Amino acid sequence: MNSTTRTLVLSLLACGLVAGAGVEPALKAVFTNNFLIGAALNQRQFSGATNVEVDLVQKHFNTITPENSLKWGNIHPRPGQYVFDQADRFVEFGQKQGMFIVGHTLVWHSQTPRWVFQDEDGKSLTREALQERMRDHIQTVVGRYRGRIRGWDVVNEALNEDGTLRSSGWLKIMGEDYLVKAYQFAHAADPAAELYYNDYGLEGERKLAGALALIKKLQAAGVSLTGVGLQGHYGLERPAANQIEDTIRAFAKLGLKVMITELDVNVLPTPGGGGAEVSTRYATDSKLNPYPDGLPQEMERRLAQRYTELFTIFLKEHAVSRVTFWGVSDRSSWLNNYPIWGRTNYPLLFDRNGRPKPAFQAIVDLHPAPAHPVD
Repeated sequence: MNSTTRTLVLSLLACGLVAGAGVEPALKAVFTNNFLIGAALNQRQFSGATNVEVDLVQKHFNTITPENSLKWGNIHPRPGQYVFDQADRFVEFGQKQGMFIVGHTLVWHSQTPRWVFQDEDGKSLTREALQERMRDHIQTVVGRYRGRIRGWDVVNEALNEDGTLRSSGWLKIMGEDYLVKAYQFAHAADPAAELYYNDYGLEGERKLAGALALIKKLQAAGVSLTGVGLQGHYGLERPAANQIEDTIRAFAKLGLKVMITELDVNVLPTPGGGGAEVSTRYATDSKLNPYPDGLPQEMERRLAQRYTELFTIFLKEHAVSRVTFWGVSDRSSWLNNYPIWGRTNYPLLFDRNGRPKPAFQAIVDLHPAPAHPVD
């Protein structure tokens, strides 16, 4: 397709004049020789309640991650009580489709109940007691899905923006050793599983430096660490392409796989430039929700351009082994409500009706880089 024809197709798609649903190629086939391509699923999707999105998942993706079903607060809400219903359905869905299943996440500062860090009297646990609580949780959860969930986000978002360790309950009580212990426990529970560190904003200079130092410490401690997940909550312009490239290459030099784990592109104006710190919230403001009735053609063009830029990088950098979108279609994206409740955002490749957007065609049209094997 020459540049003139491609521009025309993108324009027609943006105007809704070309029907793409049902005829578009499967993303997993397009990138089969480059990397796994996946989506994060919510309960309605893997339970089959949203037929359009289920169809999209089955057609386009060969790896899935749960949005919330394996987080501590969902699967282990009270001491001694594990609730596996949602997680079991998620894993069964992936197995039926023959997908690479990722577990998200074992150790995180957020969505972890307060009781995890306290004794029966509400006092802080001792280091030994919290370590045992961590071991029990990881052994129970990873052990249940041993051989079925093939990769785990063991530790999620352990760093501050300046690259220092986040002052979480884990760090306060167990010290830096909590990181090593988490990977040791996960490896013991399933020695064949891939183990990852996952975080957002690693393209920032100070946070990248902190992450590299952390990874080197883990490697020096002999933990089984397979790769690093760059969450990929990007904007239309930030981070810059060279920052993303440099970040991928920095982790690749450490012998790690690099995964884009929570990819989306925020097209709305956002205070502070966006990000993925879940505690960040702003008041509702109509000026920050400029497209409630649909994305203008010019913004569709910019979104397609950004995805072209991103996938050009992913195809070029052979350390990239997986690209997972955080959501399936615009209707279910978390960015409709983050960091401002009730906005209408358009960050993914499929619109609210499950139709492919110009951004979809833009990445399909890329000439694949020389194939690198997908493990």
